Amino acid sequence: MYRSVGIVPALLLALPAFALTEIRTAAQIATEPKFVALEPGRNGAIGGLCVDIMRAIERIQPDLKFVGDQTWEPLVRVETGVANGTLDATCGFLRNSLRETKFNYIEPPLFPVHYYLVVRSDDDVHINSWDDVRKLGNQGIVLVINGFGMVKRMHDIGGLIIDAGATDSRTNLEKLLARRGRFYIHRSPGIEAEIKKAGLQGKVRLLPTIIHTETFHMVVSKTMRAQTVKKLQAAIRQLESTGELKRLLDKWDDY
Repeated sequence: MYRSVGIVPALLLALPAFALTEIRTAAQIATEPKFVALEPGRNGAIGGLCVDIMRAIERIQPDLKFVGDQTWEPLVRVETGVANGTLDATCGFLRNSLRETKFNYIEPPLFPVHYYLVVRSDDDVHINSWDDVRKLGNQGIVLVINGFGMVKRMHDIGGLIIDAGATDSRTNLEKLLARRGRFYIHRSPGIEAEIKKAGLQGKVRLLPTIIHTETFHMVVSKTMRAQTVKKLQAAIRQLESTGELKRLLDKWDDY
């Protein structure tokens, strides 16, 4: 009987091992330590907490591959991209009602963040709550980065005078020193590195009170396939249950 010994192996070689699903994303400018320039220049390597999380998800779900995390984009452009479907996902967004209309949040959250107020070193103001800030009126202007989810959250808190004209921490810290605001709000991890990067140690200080706490999530486009969403959620649940998310946060906590 005639047997063709070469046909079956040839067919097997022609079949892919598995179908790879690419998840389009981008590195968010001015969001350290979520995304950190590991090398100088716009084309240098990018790392950070979110890049570590994405690599960990890929290890759990090898048929998923994040692409674009080595390309910098402004936060507003990233948010717009996920909303209109030109990007599939992004890492580390706080939850608010406006964003919930634009894209889907994956549970559980990736990590918690604490927000602090920064003041000039010679300012002896004491703040225990947002009520203390409200009482200052025009003498209590709070600087915040344009496009950050905290802008919407502060509007929801109400009664605060907000300046969200700047697009990065350095500009807001310089505005603070120029007395164009009384406070600058930013999150930890991140704020101490921003002060150091701006060379302003000793000129500004963090108030000791945690003024606000949020959890940051992975968010995805409403056009993402349900099967892909389930795989992402399963991977994030596994990272949480094994303590890997906490370990990665601890790695970058002192940044």
